Amino acid sequence: MRLATWNVNSIRSRIARVEDFLTRHDVDVLALQETKAREDQLPLLGLESMGYEVAAAGVNQWNGVAVISRVGIADVEVGFPGMPGWGDPLVQESRAIGVTCGGVRVWSLYVPNGRKPDDPHYVYKLDWLARLRDAATSWRDVPTALVGDWNIAPTDDDVFDIAQFARSTHVTPAERAAFRAFLDDGWADVVRPHAPGPNVYTYWDYYRQRFERNRGMRIDFVLGSPPLAERVTHAWIDTDERAGTGASDHAPVVVDVDL
Repeated sequence: MRLATWNVNSIRSRIARVEDFLTRHDVDVLALQETKAREDQLPLLGLESMGYEVAAAGVNQWNGVAVISRVGIADVEVGFPGMPGWGDPLVQESRAIGVTCGGVRVWSLYVPNGRKPDDPHYVYKLDWLARLRDAATSWRDVPTALVGDWNIAPTDDDVFDIAQFARSTHVTPAERAAFRAFLDDGWADVVRPHAPGPNVYTYWDYYRQRFERNRGMRIDFVLGSPPLAERVTHAWIDTDERAGTGASDHAPVVVDVDL
Protein backbone atom coordinates (compact mmCIF):
# COMPACT_ATOMS: atom_id res chain seq x y z
CA MET A 1 0.00 0.00 0.00
CA ARG A 2 1.23 3.48 -0.84
CA LEU A 3 -0.05 5.89 1.80
CA ALA A 4 0.40 9.67 1.66
CA THR A 5 -0.57 12.68 3.73
CA TRP A 6 -0.81 16.28 2.58
CA ASN A 7 -1.99 19.57 4.03
CA VAL A 8 -3.49 20.67 0.73
CA ASN A 9 -4.55 24.17 1.88
CA SER A 10 -7.92 24.05 0.01
CA ILE A 11 -8.91 21.03 -2.03
CA ARG A 12 -11.15 23.13 -4.25
CA SER A 13 -8.21 25.31 -5.26
CA ARG A 14 -5.86 22.37 -5.78
CA ILE A 15 -7.97 19.47 -6.99
CA ALA A 16 -6.00 19.29 -10.25
CA ARG A 17 -2.79 18.96 -8.24
CA VAL A 18 -4.36 16.28 -6.04
CA GLU A 19 -5.47 14.22 -9.03
CA ASP A 20 -2.07 14.59 -10.70
CA PHE A 21 -0.27 13.65 -7.47
CA LEU A 22 -2.36 10.48 -7.07
CA THR A 23 -1.62 9.44 -10.64
CA ARG A 24 2.04 10.40 -10.71
CA HIS A 25 2.90 8.44 -7.57
CA ASP A 26 0.31 5.66 -7.92
CA VAL A 27 -1.05 6.44 -4.44
CA ASP A 28 -3.54 4.06 -2.84
CA VAL A 29 -4.57 6.19 0.14
CA LEU A 30 -4.20 9.95 0.57
CA ALA A 31 -5.05 11.73 3.81
CA LEU A 32 -5.70 15.44 3.43
CA GLN A 33 -5.80 18.30 5.90
CA GLU A 34 -7.06 21.87 5.59
CA THR A 35 -9.50 20.88 2.87
CA LYS A 36 -11.53 24.03 3.62
CA ALA A 37 -14.75 22.56 2.26
CA ARG A 38 -17.99 21.00 3.38
CA GLU A 39 -18.71 17.51 2.13
CA ASP A 40 -21.14 18.87 -0.46
CA GLN A 41 -18.46 21.24 -1.78
CA LEU A 42 -15.86 18.55 -2.51
CA PRO A 43 -14.88 18.21 -6.19
CA LEU A 44 -15.39 14.46 -6.43
CA LEU A 45 -16.14 13.69 -10.09
CA GLY A 46 -12.54 13.33 -11.19
CA LEU A 47 -11.54 11.31 -8.13
CA GLU A 48 -14.47 8.96 -8.51
CA SER A 49 -13.70 8.44 -12.20
CA MET A 50 -10.18 7.44 -11.14
CA GLY A 51 -11.58 4.77 -8.83
CA TYR A 52 -11.24 6.57 -5.51
CA GLU A 53 -13.70 6.84 -2.64
CA VAL A 54 -13.69 9.81 -0.27
CA ALA A 55 -14.57 10.22 3.39
CA ALA A 56 -14.48 13.78 4.65
CA ALA A 57 -15.46 16.17 7.42
CA GLY A 58 -15.33 19.91 7.03
CA VAL A 59 -16.91 23.32 7.01
CA ASN A 60 -16.64 26.13 4.50
CA GLN A 61 -13.26 27.96 4.52
CA TRP A 62 -11.74 26.54 7.72
CA ASN A 63 -9.94 23.34 8.76
CA GLY A 64 -11.32 20.14 7.21
CA VAL A 65 -9.92 16.61 6.86
CA ALA A 66 -10.44 13.81 4.37
CA VAL A 67 -9.18 10.43 3.25
CA ILE A 68 -9.12 9.41 -0.42
CA SER A 69 -8.79 5.67 -1.06
CA ARG A 70 -8.89 3.19 -3.92
CA VAL A 71 -8.54 0.19 -1.59
CA GLY A 72 -11.81 0.70 0.23
CA ILE A 73 -13.15 2.90 3.02
CA ALA A 74 -14.87 1.43 6.06
CA ASP A 75 -15.65 2.28 9.69
CA VAL A 76 -15.62 6.04 9.19
CA GLU A 77 -15.22 7.93 12.47
CA VAL A 78 -15.37 11.73 12.56
CA GLY A 79 -13.44 12.96 15.56
CA PHE A 80 -11.72 10.70 18.07
CA PRO A 81 -13.19 9.75 21.46
CA GLY A 82 -12.76 12.60 23.93
CA MET A 83 -11.69 15.14 21.29
CA PRO A 84 -12.04 18.59 22.87
CA GLY A 85 -13.96 21.44 21.33
CA TRP A 86 -13.10 25.05 20.62
CA GLY A 87 -15.07 28.29 20.62
CA ASP A 88 -18.09 29.67 22.45
CA PRO A 89 -20.14 27.54 22.51
CA LEU A 90 -17.65 24.68 22.36
CA VAL A 91 -17.81 22.67 19.15
CA GLN A 92 -15.62 19.86 17.81
CA GLU A 93 -13.72 21.28 14.85
CA SER A 94 -13.14 19.27 11.66
CA ARG A 95 -9.65 18.14 12.61
CA ALA A 96 -9.74 14.34 12.73
CA ILE A 97 -11.23 11.54 10.69
CA GLY A 98 -10.48 7.85 10.99
CA VAL A 99 -11.15 5.22 8.32
CA THR A 100 -10.04 1.68 7.53
CA CYS A 101 -8.42 1.23 4.11
CA GLY A 102 -7.19 -2.15 2.96
CA GLY A 103 -6.75 -3.39 6.51
CA VAL A 104 -4.96 -0.26 7.77
CA ARG A 105 -6.60 2.19 10.15
CA VAL A 106 -5.76 5.69 8.94
CA TRP A 107 -6.35 8.84 10.98
CA SER A 108 -6.06 12.12 9.09
CA LEU A 109 -5.17 14.73 11.71
CA TYR A 110 -4.96 18.49 11.62
CA VAL A 111 -3.55 19.44 15.00
CA PRO A 112 -4.51 22.95 16.22
CA ASN A 113 -1.91 25.61 15.49
CA GLY A 114 -1.73 27.08 18.98
CA ARG A 115 -1.23 30.65 17.70
CA LYS A 116 0.94 31.96 20.57
CA PRO A 117 2.23 30.34 23.76
CA ASP A 118 0.09 32.67 25.88
CA ASP A 119 -3.06 32.21 23.78
CA PRO A 120 -6.04 30.04 24.84
CA HIS A 121 -5.60 28.22 21.53
CA TYR A 122 -2.23 26.96 22.77
CA VAL A 123 -3.92 25.41 25.80
CA TYR A 124 -6.50 23.89 23.46
CA LYS A 125 -3.69 22.47 21.30
CA LEU A 126 -2.02 20.73 24.24
CA ASP A 127 -5.35 19.39 25.48
CA TRP A 128 -6.21 18.16 21.97
CA LEU A 129 -2.90 16.27 21.76
CA ALA A 130 -3.33 14.78 25.23
CA ARG A 131 -6.83 13.55 24.38
CA LEU A 132 -5.56 12.11 21.08
CA ARG A 133 -2.82 10.26 22.94
CA ASP A 134 -5.38 8.79 25.34
CA ALA A 135 -7.59 7.65 22.47
CA ALA A 136 -4.65 6.23 20.53
CA THR A 137 -3.70 3.91 23.38
CA SER A 138 -6.29 1.40 22.19
CA TRP A 139 -5.18 1.63 18.55
CA ARG A 140 -1.55 0.51 18.90
CA ASP A 141 -2.07 -3.24 18.54
CA VAL A 142 -3.45 -3.09 14.98
CA PRO A 143 -1.91 -1.53 11.85
CA THR A 144 -2.67 2.14 12.42
CA ALA A 145 -1.26 5.36 10.96
CA LEU A 146 -1.62 8.74 12.66
CA VAL A 147 -0.89 11.08 9.78
CA GLY A 148 -1.13 14.74 9.01
CA ASP A 149 -0.13 18.23 9.99
CA TRP A 150 0.99 18.05 13.60
CA ASN A 151 2.00 21.73 13.81
CA ILE A 152 5.03 20.72 15.89
CA ALA A 153 8.72 20.71 14.95
CA PRO A 154 10.01 18.02 17.34
CA THR A 155 13.73 18.89 17.16
CA ASP A 156 15.85 21.94 16.43
CA ASP A 157 16.90 20.33 13.14
CA ASP A 158 13.24 20.50 12.07
CA VAL A 159 13.35 24.31 11.86
CA PHE A 160 15.51 26.35 9.50
CA ASP A 161 16.56 28.75 12.30
CA ILE A 162 15.53 27.86 15.83
CA ALA A 163 16.49 31.34 17.05
CA GLN A 164 13.70 32.85 14.94
CA PHE A 165 11.15 30.60 16.65
CA ALA A 166 12.41 30.95 20.21
CA ARG A 167 9.21 32.68 21.34
CA SER A 168 6.82 30.94 18.98
CA THR A 169 4.59 27.92 19.04
CA HIS A 170 5.56 24.65 17.33
CA VAL A 171 8.88 24.41 19.19
CA THR A 172 7.98 24.98 22.85
CA PRO A 173 9.02 22.32 25.37
CA ALA A 174 5.39 21.44 26.12
CA GLU A 175 4.53 20.86 22.45
CA ARG A 176 7.63 18.80 21.86
CA ALA A 177 6.94 16.77 24.98
CA ALA A 178 3.41 16.09 23.72
CA PHE A 179 4.80 14.78 20.43
CA ARG A 180 7.53 12.77 22.12
CA ALA A 181 4.90 11.14 24.34
CA PHE A 182 3.51 9.33 21.30
CA LEU A 183 6.97 7.97 20.51
CA ASP A 184 7.38 6.91 24.15
CA ASP A 185 4.08 5.05 23.84
CA GLY A 186 5.47 2.98 20.96
CA TRP A 187 4.39 4.97 17.91
CA ALA A 188 7.17 5.39 15.34
CA ASP A 189 8.02 8.27 13.03
CA VAL A 190 8.27 5.98 10.01
CA VAL A 191 9.52 8.66 7.59
CA ARG A 192 12.56 10.01 9.40
CA PRO A 193 14.72 6.89 8.96
CA HIS A 194 14.32 7.29 5.19
CA ALA A 195 14.63 11.11 5.14
CA PRO A 196 16.65 11.92 8.25
CA GLY A 197 17.68 15.54 7.73
CA PRO A 198 18.75 18.07 8.88
CA ASN A 199 17.26 20.64 6.48
CA VAL A 200 14.52 18.21 5.45
CA TYR A 201 11.21 20.01 5.75
CA THR A 202 7.53 19.59 4.89
CA TYR A 203 6.33 23.20 5.21
CA TRP A 204 7.62 26.49 3.82
CA ASP A 205 5.80 29.77 4.35
CA TYR A 206 4.93 31.72 1.21
CA TYR A 207 6.77 34.67 2.79
CA ARG A 208 10.01 35.92 1.16
CA GLN A 209 10.68 32.89 -1.07
CA ARG A 210 11.22 30.59 1.87
CA PHE A 211 10.76 27.49 -0.25
CA GLU A 212 13.33 28.61 -2.81
CA ARG A 213 15.79 29.20 0.04
CA ASN A 214 14.75 26.03 1.90
CA ARG A 215 13.83 27.95 5.03
CA GLY A 216 11.15 25.59 6.22
CA MET A 217 9.85 23.44 9.04
CA ARG A 218 9.19 19.74 9.43
CA ILE A 219 5.70 19.53 10.90
CA ASP A 220 3.91 16.84 8.84
CA PHE A 221 4.36 13.26 10.05
CA VAL A 222 3.27 9.66 9.72
CA LEU A 223 3.34 7.90 13.08
CA GLY A 224 2.85 4.16 12.79
CA SER A 225 1.74 1.64 15.39
CA PRO A 226 4.24 -1.22 15.89
CA PRO A 227 2.34 -3.60 13.53
CA LEU A 228 2.41 -0.92 10.81
CA ALA A 229 5.89 0.50 11.41
CA GLU A 230 7.57 -2.87 10.98
CA ARG A 231 6.07 -3.14 7.50
CA VAL A 232 7.21 0.25 6.15
CA THR A 233 9.68 -0.29 3.33
CA HIS A 234 10.26 3.24 2.06
CA ALA A 235 9.21 6.84 2.65
CA TRP A 236 9.92 10.28 1.27
CA ILE A 237 8.78 13.90 1.15
CA ASP A 238 7.67 15.08 -2.28
CA THR A 239 9.25 18.53 -2.20
CA ASP A 240 8.66 18.97 -5.94
CA GLU A 241 4.95 19.32 -5.18
CA ARG A 242 5.70 22.48 -3.16
CA ALA A 243 7.16 24.18 -6.26
CA GLY A 244 5.37 26.06 -8.98
CA THR A 245 2.37 28.34 -9.26
CA GLY A 246 -0.56 27.50 -7.03
CA ALA A 247 1.25 25.09 -4.72
CA SER A 248 0.19 24.40 -1.17
CA ASP A 249 2.63 25.64 1.47
CA HIS A 250 3.06 22.00 2.57
CA ALA A 251 4.63 19.09 0.68
CA PRO A 252 3.07 15.61 0.67
CA VAL A 253 4.67 12.85 2.73
CA VAL A 254 4.60 9.35 1.17
CA VAL A 255 5.04 5.96 2.82
CA ASP A 256 5.18 2.47 1.30
CA VAL A 257 3.80 -0.35 3.46
CA ASP A 258 4.27 -4.05 2.66
CA LEU A 259 1.00 -5.66 3.65
